[in-house]
Amino acid sequence: MKKFKFQLETLLKVTRMNKDKAEVELAKATKNLEEQRQLLKQYLEDMAKGQKDYDEITAKGGITVGTLMTFNSFFNWKRTQIEQQQQAILKAQSERQARLKELVAVVNKLKSIEQLKEKRLQEYMAEMLYEEQKQLDELGGQMYFRNSG
Repeated sequence: MKKFKFQLETLLKVTRMNKDKAEVELAKATKNLEEQRQLLKQYLEDMAKGQKDYDEITAKGGITVGTLMTFNSFFNWKRTQIEQQQQAILKAQSERQARLKELVAVVNKLKSIEQLKEKRLQEYMAEMLYEEQKQLDELGGQMYFRNSG
């Protein structure tokens, strides 16, 4: 009886490796997105703290032109950081979406190859069963003719 051999086994192995690689890339992109979001959160907290400090100083009435200019520079710098970080988040989201799309494509390819392998295995099993049945029928016929003659 011949052994089952799937002709596309190498392609199946390569596709599985590609799936693993795509999963790693998606995890990296997801981690990067989360880091970018955390950085934005930190910038927003810095801005809120600066606003609180500014409000406390103005409430005391001890604001000078130098202090006003310092706060103005700080707020402008924080706004710039926040805007840049929002762009970085959009880029990271786009990158994550691209990695997710790649993973879905590889998983779909893998599933189709695995389904093909399963189908070929079923065909092989049916063929082997047919061959075995044919051999049993021949043996049964030979034994019948020997015993009847």
